[in-house]
Amino acid sequence: MAVQQNRRTPSTRGKRRAHDALNGPALSIEPETGETHRRHHISTDGFYRGRQVLSDKK
Repeated sequence: MAVQQNRRTPSTRGKRRAHDALNGPALSIEPETGETHRRHHISTDGFYRGRQVLSDKK
């Protein structure tokens, strides 16, 4: 059975876990509609990078 040889300090443990914090998704503002959407995703209106890529389903 594995037994630790030396105790890990909270400082060392924190350094190892420094990259584990969660970040929110990167957001972008659509230049045509001014709508906020996730980067590299189309907006709910169907626009991507100023161009309409999906038309309305009506």
